[in-house]
Amino acid sequence: MRIPIRKKVNFLLLPIFFFTFLFADHVLSFTGPARAIKKASPAIKSTARNAAASALMVYDSLQLGGLGLSEEAFTYGIQGFQYLLDHGRLKNDSVIAIADFSLPSSQKRLFVIDVKNARLLFNTLVSHGRNSGKLNATSFSNKLNSYKTSLGFYVTDNTYMGEHGLSLRLKGTEKGINDNALNRAIVMHGADYVNDELINSQGYIGRSLGCPAIPLSVHREVINAISDGACLFLYSANKNYITRSKILKQPGHNIAMSTPVM
Repeated sequence: MRIPIRKKVNFLLLPIFFFTFLFADHVLSFTGPARAIKKASPAIKSTARNAAASALMVYDSLQLGGLGLSEEAFTYGIQGFQYLLDHGRLKNDSVIAIADFSLPSSQKRLFVIDVKNARLLFNTLVSHGRNSGKLNATSFSNKLNSYKTSLGFYVTDNTYMGEHGLSLRLKGTEKGINDNALNRAIVMHGADYVNDELINSQGYIGRSLGCPAIPLSVHREVINAISDGACLFLYSANKNYITRSKILKQPGHNIAMSTPVM
C-alpha cells in the first residue's frame, strides 16, 4: 500500500543532512550498522559520524524500524546507492527500493524511499523465489533455472508488457551474485499470488520463479516510481552474500574508501 507521510517536523532539514552524506567529497562505505563506527583518523571519523547520523535521522524519522526494515538493511542499502551513484550507474537519483528478505513473506518487506524528500513512498508485500523457501527466504542463487532469489544491488531498466502485464527489467550489478538477472528473466511484476488473502488462509504469499513480484493493486505505481535507472537492493542477513559482495566489502571494515566492483 502507499504510505502517506503526514509528519512535517524535521522534514525540511532531512534532505539537507541526507545529501551532505551522499555527496561528500569522499565516499564512505559502512559495512555494518551505522551506529558502529570504529577507530579512524579524526577527519574521517568525524565525517563518518556525520554521515551515519544523517542516514539514521532518515531511518528513525520515517520509523522504518517500526515497520520492520532492519537498520543493517537500510545502512547497506544506502551504501550501495551511494556507490552506484558515485560510479555513474544510476539515472534516477531520487529513489531507493529495499526488499528486506530477512523478514517473512507475510510482512510488507519492500520499502520504496524518496531520498531527496525523505519520504516513504511505498511499503508493500514482495515475493521470493519458490526454491528459496516457503515463509522465509533462506537459500539464494544466481544460476539459471534455480528458481531462487538473487540477493544484492540491481539497477532498474526499462518497462515492458509481458505475461504478467507491466513489468520492469532488472540489471544485476554484482558479478557472480546477481549478474545473471537478465538471462534469467528476473523482473519486477505484479502477481495475483501476492496478497493478504493468501496470508490469512495459509500464512504466506505465493512464490515466484525468482522475481520480486508485488501486489497487483500497487504494481503500476511502484514500477513507475523506480523504473529507468533506480537502485533496488534485495537484502538478507546472509553471511555468504555479505562476505562476497564487493560493494559491502568484508565484515569488520566499518569505514573504507569505495573501489570499483566490476
